[in-house]
Amino acid sequence: MSKTTSVEARKRRHARVRKKISGTSERPRLSVFRSLNHIYAQIIDDSRGHTLVSASTLDAEIAENTKGKTKTARAEMVGALIAKRALEEGITQVVFDRGGFKYHGRVKALADAARKGGLKF
Repeated sequence: MSKTTSVEARKRRHARVRKKISGTSERPRLSVFRSLNHIYAQIIDDSRGHTLVSASTLDAEIAENTKGKTKTARAEMVGALIAKRALEEGITQVVFDRGGFKYHGRVKALADAARKGGLKF
């Protein structure tokens, strides 16, 4: 019997969350993925299967300002950027998908910054 890795456990948790959460055109899904060094966020309309808006620490708008900052501070910058881009597209309400990660640390910082930027969830 093999031991479950942390990546497999996260994917199982994410599948459990995705059973209940789905983005519509009125309320798309704000999906978060964090890797060891970066964090990614995208707003997805699951009914059409399209990504409407995305942002990450690799974006040109953020990349030059991230040097010397903590990962949590970078996540806050991504949250503010995704909120700004969403509001430009006319998206005000979203459903939050934490991607199987704990709502803690970088994921929470991104969510709080997105709320502060004007998104409702």
